[in-house]
Order: sequence, then structure tokens, then C-alpha cells
Amino acid sequence: MSKVRVIGDETGNVINQSATNPDYGYVRVESVKTTIDDNGFLRKRSISTLIQGHIEDLKSEGYFSGQELSGKIVVLEALTPFNKKNPERDIKQAGNTGIVCTLGGEPIYRKTLYSLSSNTEDVFIKHDNVEQIRNAFGGVKTSAVNAETSDEFNF
Repeated sequence: MSKVRVIGDETGNVINQSATNPDYGYVRVESVKTTIDDNGFLRKRSISTLIQGHIEDLKSEGYFSGQELSGKIVVLEALTPFNKKNPERDIKQAGNTGIVCTLGGEPIYRKTLYSLSSNTEDVFIKHDNVEQIRNAFGGVKTSAVNAETSDEFNF
């Protein structure tokens, strides 16, 4: 498991004030997650999330750019919106295609969360609109490398 790191802006600031309420803010954290897809292909992806809270509480934690935190970032997927006021906010899309990932015609919602618990696990929902997504990618498999046809993987 990769370390979770606090990410600062170009000047090193890590606490960002909410655009809608100056009493609240967030700190962005990032980690590298290793996954193995359905074809057995390993890849590493950067994943990030926000630690939200009162500005004063965030300041009291002493966060600084590059700081390593215990805990991990988890991915949560669900068939019900996480945000009732703005349900479209967390809709899972297939890359940059704009196509919504669905299960049984219903959208899948996805968010990331920072957790201090080592027992917290990712929750994934496998989409079933594979053909629609495959067609958006030009009819090719959506994994980064097609291990079945790549000369580099013919042993």
C-alpha cells in the first residue's frame, strides 16, 4: 500500500477555503493505488481525495505539503447518490468519454474517501454497459494494454 501524501499548491499552501462558506475548507491528499484488471494486468494509478473540515480544525492538524499520513484512500461505489442535493456530482464515467457507467440501466456513483482505518476496503460495482464503452474507445478493449495480442507479452 502506498503512503498517503498531503498535496500543496505551487506555493506550498495546503488548506483551501470553501468557495461557498469561509468557515470550511479542505486539504487534498494523494496516493498511488496498485490494481490488477480482469485480464491480470497490473497498473499503478494516482488517486486523490479531500479531507474536509472547519478551517480552524484543519489548521490545528498542522498539515504541510509532502507530509505522509497514516491511513489510506478508498474508493466507494454505490447505486444511490452520495450527495442528495447534487446527485450528478459523483456519477462514474468511463474515462473522458462522457459515458456514464451503469448497472441494469442505473448510474453508478463513485467517490474517494480518506480513512484512518486499515480495515476499510474499496467497494466496486462492475458496470454492465461494456459494449457502449468499448465502442466509445473505438471497439478495442478498455484496459491499457491488451495482453493477449501484445508481442511484449507473448512468452
